[in-house]
Amino acid sequence: MATTSDFKNGLCIEFNNDIYAIVQFQHVKPGKGPAFVRTKLKSLTTGKVLDNTFTSGVKVNVARVERRPYQFLYRDDMGYHFMHRDNFEQMTLEESLIDAPELLLEGQPVEIVYHADNDTPLACDLPPFVVMEVTYTEPGVRGDTSSSSSLKPATIQTGATINVPLFINQGDKIKVDTRTKTYSERVKD
Repeated sequence: MATTSDFKNGLCIEFNNDIYAIVQFQHVKPGKGPAFVRTKLKSLTTGKVLDNTFTSGVKVNVARVERRPYQFLYRDDMGYHFMHRDNFEQMTLEESLIDAPELLLEGQPVEIVYHADNDTPLACDLPPFVVMEVTYTEPGVRGDTSSSSSLKPATIQTGATINVPLFINQGDKIKVDTRTKTYSERVKD
């Protein structure tokens, strides 16, 4: 059991007959009335995000989860295939358990979150940032920055399309944020 004072980002709790990870939380102490904790919770089974308010000091059950290191191998009709990086066991996950499947590269390290009590996979977490090569983008026109958001679409090596600044060209390597699926920065070789 834990209380709201034990909340931290990434903590997994049992709530409404499901397992949720705390994405964001904020302790609020209004001038009038009791204190409370405003949270943003993400379901590890369905991926849905919900906002919830807990009264300060309320007790919640902490879910026991394990993070295991895996490596992405390939994708086929059966799903996404991964190999454990320590004992080389292979497993298959369906697309719904993966946060950003369009950003998976062969050989990429990932962490698969397991429910410790019944040993079932709950989610596949990619690293926060991945380096990708731009395979196609229109050339940026010099001086074409009349709009406030000077972005153009670019196709990266996995086939996904993200918006990048005008100075990015075909063949450049960029860092992509896997949590928001957005451009972060250009990578120098």
